[in-house]
Amino acid sequence: MYFAALLARTEDGWKASDTELDDVETLSDLTELAREASVDEDTVLVYIEQEDAWFGLVRVEGEEDPRIYVSDAASAARSSYGEILTNELLGADRDGDDDLDALDLDGTEDGEPDADDTEDDDEDGPEGAVEAVPAAPVGDREILGDLGLSEKELLALDTDALTEIAEALGAGEVLESVR
Repeated sequence: MYFAALLARTEDGWKASDTELDDVETLSDLTELAREASVDEDTVLVYIEQEDAWFGLVRVEGEEDPRIYVSDAASAARSSYGEILTNELLGADRDGDDDLDALDLDGTEDGEPDADDTEDDDEDGPEGAVEAVPAAPVGDREILGDLGLSEKELLALDTDALTEIAEALGAGEVLESVR
């Protein structure tokens, strides 16, 4: 189960709202969701958490590229929304699209071995294989530094970190109104 919230900075302080991620399939979708919540292109933080496994932050400011932080890349990579973030951070292409180079288009029928199939599969692995995803934080560790939460404090956070993040930003009461 996921929990997602938006924290948008305004002239009057922070505005919090919970959000649905049903239509989010890409980082662009997530960024657009944040920009829609923005007032005058101010800072918007998207917080995503999968119960007791990982949390992620996406910081969007105007038309700048989003900044991303994920608390545990390996856990996040095994979930649909976390995969969006880790793919962006690690440069992996795990979106499930068929790669024409990987398809067997040599005309052999099912059950007929290719000459290539007799090679040892225990070598270096398939060309372009995705490297192991670290079971550690990845991304911009200074994502909240200028907002009152240092890298050290961010790294010390565990799952269900939204309350602590909101408190550091001065948005604790606003957040509680939407939880």
